[in-house]
Amino acid sequence: MSEQKRLFLVDAYALIFRGYYAFIKNPRINSKGTDTSAILGFMNSLLDVIKRERPDHLAVCFDKGGSADRVEMYEAYKANRDETPEAIKIAVPYIQSILKAMHIPIMVKEGYEADDVIGTLSKQAEKEGYKTYMVTPDKDFAQLVSENIFMYRPVFGGGYETWGIPEVQKKFEVEDPLQVIDFLGMMGDSSDNIPGLPGVGEKTAKKFINQFGSMEGLLANTDQLKGKMKEKVEANGELGLLSKKLATIMLDVPVTFDAKDFELDHPDIEQVKTIFQDLEFRRLTDNFLKTFAENSEPLATENPTSTTESKSPAKAKSSAGAGQFSLFDTDGSIGTDTETSSAFTRKTAETTSHFYQYINTSVAKALFLKKLMQQSSVCFDTETTGINPITAELVGIAFSWEAGKGFYLPFPENKDEAQELIEELRPFFESEDIEKIGQNLKYDIKVLAKYHVEVRGKLFDTMLAHYLINPDMRHNMDVLAETYLNYTPISIETLIGKKGKNQLSMRDVALDKQTEYAVEDADITLQLKEHFQNELGEANIQKLFDDIELPLLRVLANMELEGINLDKAFLNSLSEDLDTDIKDLEQKIYVAAGEEFNIASPKQLGVILFEKMKLVDKPKKTKTGQYSTSEDVLSYLAKDHEIIQNILDFRGLSKLKSTYVDALPNQVETSTGRVHTDYMQTVAATGRLSSNNPNLQNIPIRTERGRQVRKAFIPRNGDYTLLAADYSQIELRVIAALSQEETMIEAFKNGEDIHASTASKVFNVPINEVTREQRSNAKTVNFGIIYGVSAFGLSNQTNLSRSESKDLIDTYYTTYPKLRNFVSEQVAFARDNGYVQTVLGRRRYLKDINSRNAVVRGAAERNAVNAPIQGSAADIIKIAMINIHNKLNEGNFNTKMLLQVHDELVFDVYKPELEAIKSLVKTEMENAYKLEVPLDVDLDIGDNWLEAH
Repeated sequence: MSEQKRLFLVDAYALIFRGYYAFIKNPRINSKGTDTSAILGFMNSLLDVIKRERPDHLAVCFDKGGSADRVEMYEAYKANRDETPEAIKIAVPYIQSILKAMHIPIMVKEGYEADDVIGTLSKQAEKEGYKTYMVTPDKDFAQLVSENIFMYRPVFGGGYETWGIPEVQKKFEVEDPLQVIDFLGMMGDSSDNIPGLPGVGEKTAKKFINQFGSMEGLLANTDQLKGKMKEKVEANGELGLLSKKLATIMLDVPVTFDAKDFELDHPDIEQVKTIFQDLEFRRLTDNFLKTFAENSEPLATENPTSTTESKSPAKAKSSAGAGQFSLFDTDGSIGTDTETSSAFTRKTAETTSHFYQYINTSVAKALFLKKLMQQSSVCFDTETTGINPITAELVGIAFSWEAGKGFYLPFPENKDEAQELIEELRPFFESEDIEKIGQNLKYDIKVLAKYHVEVRGKLFDTMLAHYLINPDMRHNMDVLAETYLNYTPISIETLIGKKGKNQLSMRDVALDKQTEYAVEDADITLQLKEHFQNELGEANIQKLFDDIELPLLRVLANMELEGINLDKAFLNSLSEDLDTDIKDLEQKIYVAAGEEFNIASPKQLGVILFEKMKLVDKPKKTKTGQYSTSEDVLSYLAKDHEIIQNILDFRGLSKLKSTYVDALPNQVETSTGRVHTDYMQTVAATGRLSSNNPNLQNIPIRTERGRQVRKAFIPRNGDYTLLAADYSQIELRVIAALSQEETMIEAFKNGEDIHASTASKVFNVPINEVTREQRSNAKTVNFGIIYGVSAFGLSNQTNLSRSESKDLIDTYYTTYPKLRNFVSEQVAFARDNGYVQTVLGRRRYLKDINSRNAVVRGAAERNAVNAPIQGSAADIIKIAMINIHNKLNEGNFNTKMLLQVHDELVFDVYKPELEAIKSLVKTEMENAYKLEVPLDVDLDIGDNWLEAH
């Protein structure tokens, strides 16, 4: 009997969107400025399927014009969908051209969705004796699964899982896959705007299916329901039946499965290569040619299995034999000689040859330490009991200095014994001659500092390196390994479980598993270092990496370990005051509204403001149909309606209380009695630092209550005072210098009030006659220019009309012509190069700078102007921090640098050192970088941060 034929039907848009978002943090832009991410992602997936499965028959199915029938049934169907990203619109014609060149049928029918086309074809093929595999991640297709129809779902990290009837039964808790339609109808689908039954989520829908079997069964037995659920289901029965119809995949689309037309044929190699060459797909071309090479063998099982896990090649353990990276023969080794056979299969520890050893004897340790000290460059990674470096204890340290090989040194739980072991490693960590490599080294440095060990010598942090290379992408090791090494590391959750009360400590994990996990991290980080080392040079950012980011890493580690003292009693008192203020505002709002309601509920608030009070004729609505009560909407109305201002004040005080006043005392570290924020170097694409746990950079300072929060930050004791040092208008000074605008440069050199000076020029009045309003408007324009302010935006921020705002901006640019030229030049540079850069060469990549979408392109143009200014200011304060840190250490000062908040530094100053510190800080900050415009720093001291600011 001949083997059953197999048909693969590909859900085109599902894989196109999936491919696009896979590269969203690291988009693929070719030299023509085309975003090819969606094309590349889709083709990788398609070739992967072909290479794995060698299907007999294959087609790719597209949507065209949406579902006419469903929109006729329910006008709001899919009405909430965002506009398709431009890169995907560009991608579809290319993908269809490639498919035609590959002789793969494109199935599409006007007025129908790909779901319906796939559903119809799969049922037709089933009748002709085919097994059909629907290639899609979309769960809706589960309703089509039968004995001969399967879902073939791409999974995160690479590979596929196949859903047959057992998998659908388990996933949806149904007896028959057809009940998936009832499940979807009951709970609705926000992505397709299918309403479902109000109040019914996934858990309830499964319960109803189990109890009543179907939507109709539920509606016929509502007498078995209770309370509000009974009321909701009975009141929305028609909506439920409509939702079920909308969720049902159609099986009668006018398309025909013709076995001969669907046969997987040999492609037109040269035509495909031409398209790939145009798109600049070099690696994909190689993969394509390998996929369709003559006599190529299938790389996976010939028939997909009905399990939810992909098969992996067999594992083979290796021992420490000849040619292996081994110090000694021992059973403390973990390794495999198995290599992955496919360029499309993501590599893992199971499929990649490696040799990892743990050190568990005194002889082994002696040999290891000797070998360690002979190296010039070593990657290390600490394993600890938790993620808080202030409290975490060492469980072990992994080391690697050759790809695929490494060692793991477990640490005893006893603190004295652990300290004895770390003392044996002290010569390595404090050696100036051995480069230390790591991923997020700041964490390791802080952990080791608890053991009184300093990490000296040259550093290389892969997270920081990648941040400079590609600031808009994520920088965690798993993403980097998958992106650059095609490797999926072992998940920490497989060792200790998911977050929660049942999560284990790394100490609870078996030693061989600790070794495999920890050394893999060190090994992968070592390999990433080799990759990024070259890219830093190619992007001309090696100096920025070596001279700014790496030295700053040590500075930040010291600041974070130091922490800052907090006056908890003051915050408790402030919390009580805020309670009173919030209750007063509540009462005012209730009186104005004529009733009590939940002010924090946008839905209830919208009804009060726009239905009952009718504050606006045509109020703005959200995509879900409720009134928008967002801050920008309410701020526009606040000046005309007292209730709106009270609502905004209510929100502001409520957030202040919950985010800072009540939360900060709980963030005091019990072991130190201080608050220890984390400074993140790799978040803001401009180069600015971010503060987290707690975020001390976002404490509001424009309101009196917001400013009072700063009063809670105090010196360590009576022998100390807080000193705040703040750059004065640094971004304006930077833009004056970069634009070479002489008028502005002279104003700064002469020590003039730059906003008054600007007002004097644009309003054509003597500087001593500038009014407060004129200065305010000039200030708004000065700072607005950095962010690309428009006439509309300026009129919203001032009392000027839109035409007056336009005149003011035009006059501003006439007054400062070189500044206008600078803006144009930055945009032009970005268009030509795809990036802009700071005074120190930090790059901000702008993938949308040549977008056809005017809104998207406009945002990129504003970033082209803003990023060099904001980024240069960030670079300058980083230099100042490094230099001040070094001077404090050289002078053996007791004073400590505690905080960095945008353009401000805060110090805990030992009072006898005050004058020396003030001079040191002012000198280093004002001379951190030489611009044509002098940098100016304001200093102040106080018994708390508010007084010092």
